[in-house]
Amino acid sequence: MLKINRDDFELLRCHSEQSYPHECCGVLVGSVKDGQRQVHYVVRCLNTRTDSPHNRFAIEPRELVKILREARERGLDIIGFYHSHPDHPARWSSTDYDEAHWIGCCYVITAVANGKADQTSAFLLLGDAEETKRFADEALIVEDF
Repeated sequence: MLKINRDDFELLRCHSEQSYPHECCGVLVGSVKDGQRQVHYVVRCLNTRTDSPHNRFAIEPRELVKILREARERGLDIIGFYHSHPDHPARWSSTDYDEAHWIGCCYVITAVANGKADQTSAFLLLGDAEETKRFADEALIVEDF
């Protein structure tokens, strides 16, 4: 289960609309307790893909290291990532699967239809190695707190 407060949920959906027709991307920082993931804050990132930003995304590795360091200074961790699918469903694609390497993290995808955020879905990357990884649907709970 992934819990996120309404403001952060709206922030990532707004980011999806602002980036349209390109994919947006960002990081979910938080904690995990008893298998429940709690988002403490969201970090918007720049999509560094120049070859195909309308259907691919990449986050600069140095930016990820910076986010991870800041999170750990606060006693938190990277617990997931988000991105958008312009004019495509909020389901992971084969490219999403191929480029997902953070086992144990959630991947949140927002479908953006004609510039408007639509469905947002979450998936948990399971497995114990690259060869055994797999996505599973993850409950996404939006709360007011």
